[in-house]
Amino acid sequence: MSWLQKLERRLTPLAIVNITMYIVIGQTFVYLTTMFGLLDGSRLMLVPALALQGEWWRLLTFVADPPSAHWLFIAFALYFLYLTGNALENQWGPLRFNLFLLVGYVLTVGTSFITPYAVASNLFIAGSIFLAFAHLHPNFTMYVFLVLPIQIKWLALLTWIFLAWSFFTGDLSTRLAIGSSLVNFFLFMGRDLWAGLRDSQRRVTHQTRRMVVERSGPEVRHRCLVCNRTDLSDPQLDFRYCSKCAGDQCYCPDHIRNHEHVLTEGDEKK
Repeated sequence: MSWLQKLERRLTPLAIVNITMYIVIGQTFVYLTTMFGLLDGSRLMLVPALALQGEWWRLLTFVADPPSAHWLFIAFALYFLYLTGNALENQWGPLRFNLFLLVGYVLTVGTSFITPYAVASNLFIAGSIFLAFAHLHPNFTMYVFLVLPIQIKWLALLTWIFLAWSFFTGDLSTRLAIGSSLVNFFLFMGRDLWAGLRDSQRRVTHQTRRMVVERSGPEVRHRCLVCNRTDLSDPQLDFRYCSKCAGDQCYCPDHIRNHEHVLTEGDEKK
């Protein structure tokens, strides 16, 4: 057992099982209590400057801050967060998925202090969960508005376009949040991406070679050294190899006994 497996075995009991469910429950609770005026949701948002002034809970509670949108979109977003997060946890195991969320959290919180007066969002952490799920299950079909079927790889493509647009048009805090989520994604998915890239290169190389063979025609297996007739030009001939010639010298029936032997330099001197 390697040291990495031993470390994983020791840390596994510390992993939070079904952690996505707790995040969804927390965001649902915050949304409902804020909607009914029982809670001031703005006091849960991560503003690093306020956290440094004593409101330390913001470093934790911003994870439970729900998206700012219509309730129908929020319900769909939380359902989809649970679906993708639970699928990743089942595939990776609780420990690795916990580490995935932890790294995204640490990077988001750490980079947020570069712009201490801007509000740091958990939106892009959820986005990294979606991108990881889409990479592992590109052909998964979901139904938009419960009617329109669409493969998740196309939604992932739109997400990448949105992230690129937001990165180049957004402010510094937005760029830092996007960069943190992408670092987290590539950190955990880098091996799979590299393996996929190598497989793609192999397929391209194989297809190129096959096209070359198809264009050049069948491969010649036997060619007479004297007259250059081949098994393709004269398939009825019985080509043979001379045991007295150096190397594998092939001859047609007309020249197998009537040719000048190919000798090595040592044989020529003799």
